[in-house]
Formats: sequence, structure tokens, C-alpha cells
Amino acid sequence: MTLRPPFLLHCRQLAAQCLLGIGLLTAGAAALADEYAEVQKLQQSGQAAAALARADKYIAANPRDPQMRFIKSGLLSAVGQRAEAEELLTNLTRDYPELPEPWNNLAVLYASQGQLDKAEAALQSALRINPAYATALENLGDVRVRKAGEAYRRARQLDARNARLAPKIDSLQRVLTDGAK
Repeated sequence: MTLRPPFLLHCRQLAAQCLLGIGLLTAGAAALADEYAEVQKLQQSGQAAAALARADKYIAANPRDPQMRFIKSGLLSAVGQRAEAEELLTNLTRDYPELPEPWNNLAVLYASQGQLDKAEAALQSALRINPAYATALENLGDVRVRKAGEAYRRARQLDARNARLAPKIDSLQRVLTDGAK
């Protein structure tokens, strides 16, 4: 089972930042999209250091840009700097409480560290913001399946003779394995 981060952040705030006029909005949005795409292209081509440097340069000039900060959190996570990614996502949840995506990605980080209660709470925050957020709902299901597996394994430790537990554990293991494919 792999929790899924969203591909792009919904940036209502980004539109507000760009509203300097219709002409500037069009040109500015295109330039921003190009910059986001360039950072992601660098990452996809294995140039994580260059992608982070470009993201940092952009953020230095646009410190409140939620989209690039979100992209940077994904870059940090991909290169193993999970604490820094977590901090960046936490700051995004404070600065833009109306965005569910940072909560979802925090949950992905928490779940990858085995912090399933924190992952579940973060996903519930994402779903309070957007109850129709399918990725967060899927991830919540995955977290709950993992928690159920942990509960069954713990029950088996306490009562090894309980014949009902083995099929449940096996069934959940198949779900987790199939979900990872």
C-alpha cells in the first residue's frame, strides 16, 4: 500500500497573488506555470539538487507562494529530507488553512514513518476542508487498513490460539500488497 500525494496543489491563493490586471494575470500565470514545470522537470530528470536550488531561488523572490513551497516539500521528501518537508508542509497548513493538500502530504510522511494516528488525524483535517478529496479518502482507507492489521497482529500476540485472526491478517496483507501494485 502506498499513500498518494496529490500531483498539484489547488492554489486559490496563487490566483489572488497574481491579480494585477488581466494582462499581467495571463503573463504571470504562464510564467509561474513554466517555473513550476521547470522545477518538476529537473526533479524528474534526476537533478534534485538543481530542482531544489531553483525552487529556493523562486521562493526567495516569492516567499508566500504556496505552490512552489508545496513542490519543494515533495522534492525534500524525495531526497530523504523528511523533517524539512514536514516543517514546510506544517507551515503551509498554518499559512493556507483552506488548502487540504498539505494535510494529505503530511499524512503520507507520517504514515511512511509508521505514525498512523498522526496520519489519520492529518487526513481528517484534509477532509474537513474538502470532503470530496478522493486522494485523501483513499489514503484514509489505506491508513485504517494498516491500523486494522496492527490490531489483529497484536491480538494474535495476546491470543495465539484465536483461529479467526490468521485469515483476517492474511486478507489484509493481500489488500496491502495489491494496493502497492
